[in-house]
Amino acid sequence: MAKYLYKLGEWASQKSRQVLFGWIAILIVAAIGVGSVGITFNDDMSIPGTKAEKAMDVMNKEFPHGESGGQIKLIFKAPEGQTLESSSTHQKIQDTLDLVLNDKAVESIANPYQAGTISKNKEIGYATITYKVSADKVTDASKDKIKGIAKIAEKNGVQTEIGGTVAFSHVKIGGTSELVGIVIAFGILVFTFASFLAAGLPIITAIIGLGIGAMGILISSNFFSVQATSLSLASMIGLAVGIDYALFIISRHRQQLAQGLSVRESIARATATAGSAVVFAGLTVIVALCGLSVVGIPFLTSMGLSAAFTVLIVMLVSITLVPALLGMFGHRLSPKPKKQVDSKKSLVVKKNKDSNKWGRFVTRYPVQIVLVCLIVTGIISSPVLHMELGLPDNGMKSKETIERRAYDSMAEGFGDGINGPLVVVLDGSKSPNTQVSFTKVAKELSDLPNVSSVSPPTPNQSGKFAMVTVLPKTGPNDSKTKDLVNDIREKEINVNKDKKVKLMVTGSTAVNIDISDKLSEALPQFAALIVIFALLLLLVVFRSILVPIKAVLGFLMTLIATLGFSVFVLQDGHFINFFGIPEAGPLLNFMPVLTTGILFGLAMDYEVFLVSRMREDFTHLRDANKSILSSLKHSGPVVTAAGLIMISVFASFIFAEDSTIKATGLSMAFGVLFDAFVVRMTLVPAVMTLLGKSAWYLPKWLDKSLPTIDVEGESITNHIEDNIDKKVRKY
Repeated sequence: MAKYLYKLGEWASQKSRQVLFGWIAILIVAAIGVGSVGITFNDDMSIPGTKAEKAMDVMNKEFPHGESGGQIKLIFKAPEGQTLESSSTHQKIQDTLDLVLNDKAVESIANPYQAGTISKNKEIGYATITYKVSADKVTDASKDKIKGIAKIAEKNGVQTEIGGTVAFSHVKIGGTSELVGIVIAFGILVFTFASFLAAGLPIITAIIGLGIGAMGILISSNFFSVQATSLSLASMIGLAVGIDYALFIISRHRQQLAQGLSVRESIARATATAGSAVVFAGLTVIVALCGLSVVGIPFLTSMGLSAAFTVLIVMLVSITLVPALLGMFGHRLSPKPKKQVDSKKSLVVKKNKDSNKWGRFVTRYPVQIVLVCLIVTGIISSPVLHMELGLPDNGMKSKETIERRAYDSMAEGFGDGINGPLVVVLDGSKSPNTQVSFTKVAKELSDLPNVSSVSPPTPNQSGKFAMVTVLPKTGPNDSKTKDLVNDIREKEINVNKDKKVKLMVTGSTAVNIDISDKLSEALPQFAALIVIFALLLLLVVFRSILVPIKAVLGFLMTLIATLGFSVFVLQDGHFINFFGIPEAGPLLNFMPVLTTGILFGLAMDYEVFLVSRMREDFTHLRDANKSILSSLKHSGPVVTAAGLIMISVFASFIFAEDSTIKATGLSMAFGVLFDAFVVRMTLVPAVMTLLGKSAWYLPKWLDKSLPTIDVEGESITNHIEDNIDKKVRKY
């Protein structure tokens, strides 16, 4: 591969303008494509085959004329000192609802006075407005009318909030988060390169690659089921790795220019060496992200494939456009010559030319450092023992949003359970007396713990099926609500035996609970798959048994520490105000699996960039300690800069409005921070020091049977140097 990359880098530097205009043309075509076909996101996060989904299918089949139209709830709160039954308040609400009828898109209105949707204290009630079209088809014009009507009611003295199945807030695509990440990354690059020009190139190439990847995702949303969060996730990863991959190639190029290589030769070699590592690292991230499809959960597969596609694009941009821009700017990217130092300082520099202070510190106290790392990991990871999973509901949104205000108003008037009702489908097709059985079952359901109320059974047209709405006392993400779902399912065994009635629980709350359980079951399997893949991959790369084991254990430390930190902040609520998290709640149910896939790819990136240098130096020097010092001296600064850039990009998404994106950005930022600086830059060299030469032990029979992968392209460098030596001897 290194030979092909050498030729590719050489060609790109010669055809720099064509390569640049080619990528820009692709970006423009992709943008035109998005403008032509539009964007069609599908934010459905269901998992086919779960109990709640099966119950939903039965309900849709047996109750085909159910609530298919989108619904908006107008929630009214009486002025202080009055109730909704006060004559003046009653008249104001009636006048408000009369205005709603002016919208021809409205199918029906359930008046709170007629439907009985008024709280016990008569202070809060809601009207249900049903539209002729589904929730996602309700037009912006209809939404604007409702918001205008609500403002009129507010002016008349009746507090009015808007809830229901029709969404008023949407995930914003792009914007502040990416801009903040780019600005911080640029600052880090300026400090690293001491050059505004060199610092700007990774930003430019990453933006072009990310733009093409994002456009591709937007176009694909018209043909596949793609969530809006998939684009945000792809933006996080694509921007971070795009900058990092360009950083690695440019750093190698500048080092070689400082050694006296010509511009074109340096570009070709940098593409062959650092480019090989970039391709390997990129493919590792892509495999990890595509591996999410193994879990068998559609929306997680969509997220993984979207991010993998973006990583592929930025990787291709890195090994083609970066060399082209390097050739275009020539010697202007050469590092400035270092200032002369006095004789005493020169002796110190010469003595420490292959090491730095951090390397000498880590290799001097390896036992103590390993113990500290393990203790720190244990402390940070401890909250994972009480981790809870769920999907964010409107109660976890900012109090400034329409959905959150409606959620709080409904909870105030009717209890927390009103925001997470459970729909129980009763199948009495085998019962001799269905109506009597349905009534008895509803009574038994009302006797279960944590039940606030149970609606009378509503039979379908055949009379063989009925629906019952169960309101829990607790909210949709409360663990007691999950216990109630399990209690209903356990009760089904006795009810089916005694009354010949099957119970099936569904509704958004039950669906989310089943999704969380399914993802919890998938995590160990996916983690095991990742671990096995990592062991085999690193065994081939590093030609060692102990190094892959050490790398995988380090990855597992990063994973549990990241989950522990996420639980500590997002679930337990510590520092949520500092991070701008609106409300504490259970972790995103797909976060553990997603974190496993993403962090594995990124952790292996840093492992390869750092430890491959150790292996290279050990091969030449046969001195384990010197190879560790050399790696921390030469590869350490680049890994440090890359880690800081990736942290800044992920952390910038904490500024996003959507709670899902906020939580993901925060967790990923901490994961990279922990893996890059605690595991790779600290624990790994300490463990390698303790292992010494044994770290590189591999039985000869196994060495012969393994394929050879040159991740840093050293073979091409050696080949070029041998040719130069032959030419010198010839003349």
